[in-house]
Amino acid sequence: MSDIEDWKKIGIMGGTFNPIHIGHLLLGQWAMEEATLDGVVFIPTGNSYMKDRSAMLPGTERLAMTELAVADRACFRCLDLEVRRGGDTYTYETLEALHTMYPGAQLYFIVGADCLFSIENWYHPEKIFRRCTLLAASRSGMPLETLEKKQKELKDTYGAEIVLTAFPNVEISSTDIRSRRREGRSIQYLVPDSVREYIESNHYYENS
Repeated sequence: MSDIEDWKKIGIMGGTFNPIHIGHLLLGQWAMEEATLDGVVFIPTGNSYMKDRSAMLPGTERLAMTELAVADRACFRCLDLEVRRGGDTYTYETLEALHTMYPGAQLYFIVGADCLFSIENWYHPEKIFRRCTLLAASRSGMPLETLEKKQKELKDTYGAEIVLTAFPNVEISSTDIRSRRREGRSIQYLVPDSVREYIESNHYYENS
């Protein structure tokens, strides 16, 4: 198993992962193959200022589930940067930290293509674009012309490097998984078995 220090092209998957599910892992695998990445690091958010925290498990628990989800893939890793960090979580700070940790690597921040239309509202977007290439995964139904227009706009404004890649629709969401738990329905095949067992043994998401 190679160390992250040996990776020259690192994919970054951030998110609350509340809980992490098969769709997240599929996107990581897809992005890795499309951009010929050496591997992908999954980084659960600590305190996301853009998310409702009322239904969110503590960072340590979401981190534990993410570690279980990626444990059997040599090209996947889980990092606790944001869970360890106090205060609100900002993407630019995480990218700055990764740049310091792995100065010889090129960073690819993996997002859904819809993020191209909101990322300018994130904290210090100019610092985000400075530290990474954005790998934007588009799903069917979003016109390519619209994405390419936004891609050019961000390039002209921020010097952003953005790679557009198609990603098949995967209708799995953490919101739906939490709903199924509340309703007493199975989440098998929606999350890795190790994550399902962890959720069930701790009775997570059973109550709203």
